[in-house]
Amino acid sequence: MLGWTIVDWQNAYRDGATPASLLPGLLDSMAQDDAAWITLIDQPYLATQLQALEARRVSDPNLSKLPLYGVPFAAKDNIDVAGIRTTAACPEFAYIAQQHATVVRRLLDAGAIVIGKTNLDQFATGLVGIRSPYGVVPNTFDAEYVSGGSSSGSASVVARGLVPFSLGTDTAGSGRVPAGLNNIVGLKPTVGSLSGRGVVPACRTLDCVSIFATTVADAELVYTQAAGYDDADAYSRARPEQVSTTLPAKPRFGIPAAPEFYGDAVAEAAYAKALDAVRATGAECIPLDFSLFDQVTALLYDGPWVAERYAAIAAFAEEHADAIHPVVRNIIFRAQEFSAADTFNAQYKLADLKRAADKIMASVDALLVPTAPTHYKIADVAADPVRLNSHMGKYTNYVNLLNWCALAVPANLRNDGLPFGLTLIGPAWSDQALAAYGKRWQAQTGLTRGATGLPYNGADATSSTKEQVPAGHLRIAVVGAHLTGMPLNRELTERKALLVESTLTASNYRLYALAQTVPPKPGLARCKDGAAIAVELWDIPLTAFGSFVAGVPAPLGIGTLELADGRLVKGFICEPYALESAQDITAYGGWRAYCNKAA
Repeated sequence: MLGWTIVDWQNAYRDGATPASLLPGLLDSMAQDDAAWITLIDQPYLATQLQALEARRVSDPNLSKLPLYGVPFAAKDNIDVAGIRTTAACPEFAYIAQQHATVVRRLLDAGAIVIGKTNLDQFATGLVGIRSPYGVVPNTFDAEYVSGGSSSGSASVVARGLVPFSLGTDTAGSGRVPAGLNNIVGLKPTVGSLSGRGVVPACRTLDCVSIFATTVADAELVYTQAAGYDDADAYSRARPEQVSTTLPAKPRFGIPAAPEFYGDAVAEAAYAKALDAVRATGAECIPLDFSLFDQVTALLYDGPWVAERYAAIAAFAEEHADAIHPVVRNIIFRAQEFSAADTFNAQYKLADLKRAADKIMASVDALLVPTAPTHYKIADVAADPVRLNSHMGKYTNYVNLLNWCALAVPANLRNDGLPFGLTLIGPAWSDQALAAYGKRWQAQTGLTRGATGLPYNGADATSSTKEQVPAGHLRIAVVGAHLTGMPLNRELTERKALLVESTLTASNYRLYALAQTVPPKPGLARCKDGAAIAVELWDIPLTAFGSFVAGVPAPLGIGTLELADGRLVKGFICEPYALESAQDITAYGGWRAYCNKAA
């Protein structure tokens, strides 16, 4: 069980194992003195979860409705789990949570089992993992080095394979830096896409729950189950109806024109090696001036946003100042240096900086940066706690302030054997687009998963959710003018259709550019000697399907297509007579590629 991915857990249950036969033993194997844990659940608490899960399974044996059935996970100890202490790494602050945080509840509803609460830099203030009275969480590759924080414990238990995924939080990099330093994935979603209800805030306007896993596919699956609008959370946001779910096949990445490694030549060499590998995937790396992002970062730690950290625990801080870690206390009480006017002036400055930053982002498909510019020893950080901590957030601190999302992925091992990671940064709601590239990237790194030494097998846990069509919808494959960004895509979006994924047909189709169609359209035909053709899958409400089909002009029609993975879906086909005067464009692999070439 140690080192299993979500797919491994799913396979074990399909082969006859049960949560009741596996999870009690897993819980017993956890060391009580492991600094990564603050609280482990006990066997009675586990039994209550297992009984509830079994009752659901008996009432409906279809496990596809429980995509995380029996999968164990951990939550950072600033996230509420009902009946368990929430400490935020401060014993005097601790309380027994009366109900689950929204994200925990959604994961339990998907069948997952929570087994413990993990250590953190106190009140989620730090990027190093050593500011906790519950102990220092060491790096999983070399115990002399920091694990990264503040979600130190959550990263550690995943990197060591104790659980396949965990929840962290991220305000300035806490869900990314520990991932990069421990050779795992850290998904920092769009702020507001995962509810913050039931989470002890650091900076409530910026905080987001993050996800750690050893594969991008696992992190993405957890994201799809945990995300969703929460009316009880004032900062929750609904996902727009139309968002990009893929990057171009050959994306354009913005990289720092003058990257900073604080004298760490080993990290600099690892980054250069990683960029060479990125370029080998066909991506273009475009040097950009990142100095504007440093100005944004300065607002977070040298401006009035520190007052938001104070506001989160003001009453406790005033009455129990001595209970707060000295470094954390010094940071939080800097709130007294700023006035209300300072806060408004900082917001005005941020608005100006964001306008300029969004223009930079719009010039590329995503940013690509080192997750952390260097890696320090625990003793060095203890001796110089503030300056070295600030170095760790060089490429993470500005992301939430700019309302962007990010995905930290393993890149390579440095020459000294420590992990080195990259982070993809995109605009709000590009979470799944970053994940799509992240899966492609991870498949070719050749790295083992976390600190487990186990190989990356490429299995995609999200495939089970892609097989599910929402009630009242029909899945349809589009191949031409209805693709995202194409002239007729509005016929789908106006009918509230949902984009599921970009994929390929089976390799026995040919694509043709039809003559005299306005707007230009392709025709797809099944044959013996064809190729795989790029398509998008959309789930369209059944109530709107009739009017959609009524607008499909001859010679096109709706039939059944076979996808590359063997699935059968409804999709566009073409009557044979129209192909006689059409141009065979199969070699382009898809309509979008043909249109781009023609342009």
